Amino acid sequence: MMQDGYLTQTTEKRLIIVSGQGYPALAEKIAERLDVELNRVELIEFPNGELYARYLESVRGADMFIVQSLCDPVNKNLMQLLVMIDAAKRASAKRIVAVIPWYAYSRQDRKTKPREPITARLVANMIQAAGAERVMTMDLHSGQIEGYFSFPVDHLTAMHTFVDYFVEGGFRDADDAVVVAPDTGEVKVAKQLAGHLRLPWAIVNKMRYKADESEVTHVIGEVEGKRAIMIDDVIATGGTLINAAERLVAGGATEVYAAATHGEFSGKAYRRIEDSLIREVVVTDTLPLKEGEPRSKIRTLTIAPILASTIKNVFTDASVSEVFMGENQLF
Repeated sequence: MMQDGYLTQTTEKRLIIVSGQGYPALAEKIAERLDVELNRVELIEFPNGELYARYLESVRGADMFIVQSLCDPVNKNLMQLLVMIDAAKRASAKRIVAVIPWYAYSRQDRKTKPREPITARLVANMIQAAGAERVMTMDLHSGQIEGYFSFPVDHLTAMHTFVDYFVEGGFRDADDAVVVAPDTGEVKVAKQLAGHLRLPWAIVNKMRYKADESEVTHVIGEVEGKRAIMIDDVIATGGTLINAAERLVAGGATEVYAAATHGEFSGKAYRRIEDSLIREVVVTDTLPLKEGEPRSKIRTLTIAPILASTIKNVFTDASVSEVFMGENQLF
């Protein structure tokens, strides 16, 4: 259309969702909630380990949401995400959003010893350098990671998913229940869950000797005769929660539940949880569970509706905090 001597054109916005190989089942759930098809992409690993990505339909001018959870194998999935972002940028996508339900390396967010890296910042730099313009992620290990990016970060939370689950389980206003922070780093999140469930809260104090080794010293708060809900951001080997559960039972707790956004379950975590005093472990599907492992105590809740609603609001330039009633910041 010619107007005032200039060529003008009005085009509709396009939303494209594409999945890496990290967790395609979650991407399919998100696309189904949005009533769209996943965009086709060719993903190849060459014999020497190099990765390749090519989109099989045009993405020019589209808002692209690349879904890739950085699960095992972490480094391969991270590199694949970077390659997919670069391919989208070179294919002239209008806006590229990296949807990373589990942000790997998030626990390396500061230096605790001399000559250590801050790998969470390194990953942020790589995502930005590849060409992403926005990141969407769930329950980061620490809120400061948002500051590693120079563009918007949608820091989403599974808090309301857990609240709904435990309300249905009869925990709200229960005289025989308590929310427990398994270490001092989770006090703020435990207090928020306790507030929603209208329950008292307690703290399990521990001493950490190495990255994967800790010892529970004592419990602060009243747990005797109560059902305890421990809340954490990620379960790795399970050692922290299992040791805390033993101390809670020794302190008189009648039942122990655990909830965490990210079920990493590395090493012998599945067997350790199966043999532990924990009655149930509730996680979300930011990470896939491993096949062939015992998991009768593990309950998975989906966060696909949260991610789908957030993607829709970002695409339509609506408020993201409305999805969480203004409570998408836990830090």
